[in-house]
Amino acid sequence: MIDLHYAPTPNGWKVSIMLEELGLPYQVIPVNIRAGEQFRPEFLAISPNNRIPAIVDHEPADGQGPFSVFETGAILIYLADKTGRFLPTEMRARSQVMQWLMWQMSGLGPMLGQHGHFALYAAEKFPYAIERYRDEAARLYGVLDRQLGKTGAYVAGDYSIADIACFPWTMTHKAQGFTLDDYPNVKRWYAEVRARPKVQTGPAIGKFVKEPFDEEARRNMFGARAKEMAGKR
Repeated sequence: MIDLHYAPTPNGWKVSIMLEELGLPYQVIPVNIRAGEQFRPEFLAISPNNRIPAIVDHEPADGQGPFSVFETGAILIYLADKTGRFLPTEMRARSQVMQWLMWQMSGLGPMLGQHGHFALYAAEKFPYAIERYRDEAARLYGVLDRQLGKTGAYVAGDYSIADIACFPWTMTHKAQGFTLDDYPNVKRWYAEVRARPKVQTGPAIGKFVKEPFDEEARRNMFGARAKEMAGKR
């Protein structure tokens, strides 16, 4: 059994999709990030960066008791290695998948996250910030489109953790004001990945409780609470 400490965000969806694709038994432990539950000591013990998701594997390969993993890239690699799926063992193919996984972790996710923050959630709108992150997000969509044009299939060739990492962030394209018509290879890939049954069930495992997105939620989600906690150390 694997515990999935989870909130329904693109990063949370990466791991819920992976677990669904693998068919591993898991239980969802909701983390209400709007209410600040990511700062609880018991969560910080397994995710010291106070970010969801995190997992606890109660049957790790070494048989030495529960093992926790945080950061989505590390979780996807851990689960792929545990099961021997969605991450090749051959050197070149494995490196290709890892390169595109790192690209998502360092580029696509953070840039779309920042654009979403400034364009959709920030209480005060800063045109420079919105334009800066929108331009970079558009550039990264272009990088992805060219790569998918080269492979004619999935991000690194065969379906892999690179696709599982990238797809949840592209699910935000409409909300962020992007159209996949501008990226025909991404549009083709997006439809193919979205049609996978387990990609549909993964993001459906939990929704945000319908509660107001108030100032307290902003403090918990956008850094003010973390800054306050850092100042108390």
